[in-house]
Amino acid sequence: MQRRDVLAVIPFVTGLSMVSDAAAAEPKVPIVLVHGLHCGGWIWRYVAPFLQHAGHQVITPTLTGTGDRAHLLSREITLETHIEDILSVVDMLDLPRFALVGHSYGGMVVSCVADRMRDRIAKLIYLDALIAQPGLSAFDILPRGMAAIRRERARVGGADVAFPVPPENAVFLPDADRKAWFMRHLRPHPVGTYETPARLEQPAGTGLSVTYIAYENPALGSIEPSRAYARAQSGWHYHSEAVPHDAEIVFPERVASLIMGAL
Repeated sequence: MQRRDVLAVIPFVTGLSMVSDAAAAEPKVPIVLVHGLHCGGWIWRYVAPFLQHAGHQVITPTLTGTGDRAHLLSREITLETHIEDILSVVDMLDLPRFALVGHSYGGMVVSCVADRMRDRIAKLIYLDALIAQPGLSAFDILPRGMAAIRRERARVGGADVAFPVPPENAVFLPDADRKAWFMRHLRPHPVGTYETPARLEQPAGTGLSVTYIAYENPALGSIEPSRAYARAQSGWHYHSEAVPHDAEIVFPERVASLIMGAL
């Protein structure tokens, strides 16, 4: 290569370097992770480090009456209580724009939070989650007959205040040690959250960038109506993964990768 050719290339290479450095310096969107039934912020213990290593601020709130806030369990806790939990966390942290992720029951919460903070949602991500529908409760969107079974479980095993923790044989996780850890941390979940009709100005995800990731090995029956709803939504990104419903416990790196891939 002649000298004039080398000189011609230098500005181009320098420009690429500057673009690369600028991209690397660009702050990553914060990620708010909302847990599901019987869990708490602890459920993301193995996922959060992967997201943080990639440069994301990760927020893992615990909903009232669950996890490390189980001492606040009461019959008065509703879906609205949990929506306010997340709205308050976002406001206290002054998050101008963020990705909102809901797993399992947490999908009910993030659906409503996104509806009320539409201008601050960079991405709405459902991880094998329930999808709130205007005027319907979580009981209403469960498969036929399942609501009655769960109501009876709460009445008999939870004094009509909470769903009792499921037995070990009802939980599928392909790692004995992680499953034992998971079971030790589960707590009853307030039944009032499943009785509350969702207040939405528009159908979930309207006007937002939405990704739904279904976990289908095995597929949890209670989530299937929401999976079907997500598949029918024009403009949503939908795909399935051959992992169990609580994949964040046994496949945390994969779950973190799925979240980052959806951003």
